[in-house]
Amino acid sequence: MSKVKVAGVGMIPFTKPGQSDDYATMGEKAARIAIEDAGISYSEIGQVYVGYVYGDSTAGQAAVYGLGMTGVPVFNVNNNCATGSSALFLARQAVASGMVECALALGFEQMVPGALGATFTDRPNPMKRMFKEMANLQGVDKQAPGAAQYFGGAGREYAEQYGTRDETFAKIAEKARKHAANNPYAVFRNQLSVEEIMASPHIYGPLTRYQCCPPTCGAAAAVICSEAFANKHGLNNAITIKAQAMTTDYASTLEDHSMRKLIGFDMAKAAADQVYEQAGVGPEDIQVVELHDCFTANELLTYEALSLTPEGTAEKFIWDGDNTYGGRVVTNPSGGLLSKGHPLGATGLAQCTELVWQLRGDAGDRQVAGARHGLQHNLGLGGACVVTLYSNE
Repeated sequence: MSKVKVAGVGMIPFTKPGQSDDYATMGEKAARIAIEDAGISYSEIGQVYVGYVYGDSTAGQAAVYGLGMTGVPVFNVNNNCATGSSALFLARQAVASGMVECALALGFEQMVPGALGATFTDRPNPMKRMFKEMANLQGVDKQAPGAAQYFGGAGREYAEQYGTRDETFAKIAEKARKHAANNPYAVFRNQLSVEEIMASPHIYGPLTRYQCCPPTCGAAAAVICSEAFANKHGLNNAITIKAQAMTTDYASTLEDHSMRKLIGFDMAKAAADQVYEQAGVGPEDIQVVELHDCFTANELLTYEALSLTPEGTAEKFIWDGDNTYGGRVVTNPSGGLLSKGHPLGATGLAQCTELVWQLRGDAGDRQVAGARHGLQHNLGLGGACVVTLYSNE
């Protein structure tokens, strides 16, 4: 298994639905930026992995054909909100195995306004088991968005066990807005106080409107290559993927009768533990993290799943400022899904892009000083979780 590098990254500014180009145009733009960033040509790409959730089959080809029609294998990937990092995982795996020297991972999403919902109503919903368990644990609120009930319920369960204040969840959203203010790619860059966040309409559990990520359109991409390919082409700015793991649901997701387990806590913890073991790097060695903050509740829970802070201590971690600049580890310097936006297929590759910029020292006003190791966490219900560790060492 050869050492794998991220040779180039690229993304376009994320936008609200109805304000973006079509998915093929967005995808082509992001891919072109990443290839130009790598300093290679599209003809040198050996395989392409394209992630999106809402779209027809071969939408990936529609996006990359604008770069050229080279006969290269193109694989279309759909894994709910972990789609982008699933495409990244496959591209990294293809390079690590020696199948190709260079691969492209691309993600995009052209979304519509409003909460996520089922697209196909004439067949079983893949979340059927999870929905039944959620209904058994906390009932169903027909007025609240489905995803907010899962994550809001998990946050409420945690708060009931540890006495966590509602303001603590809002504090995460406040941080997201502060970070996004320095990110020209983010949808929401205006500042909000904890009080303003708490005063926004209540959604579910501890969640208010400003604690839920918005439907977003956008695209991001990464060029993945072997160390030999990077050396051959003089790609001196490449960042190493030091370790990566992908997990799906364990029996505990349903059998432990916990909302936290239902929304992927065990998936995330197992993937992170595998990555730390592979890399020989611990959470204390991480300076910057991009994690899946689709709701503030999930960011709080993920601090503990990634072992950034011991179980039951997330509230102190937040109020001590250990999750931001000047603290122990900067989480979501991009503004995260809450403020940067969450175009489902693009999110995992936007996280990759941000961490590569951070480890290169190219993040501008949001640069994390002395960043050597960056950790990425991307999760999708139903379920999948990908955790990736990057290094500039």
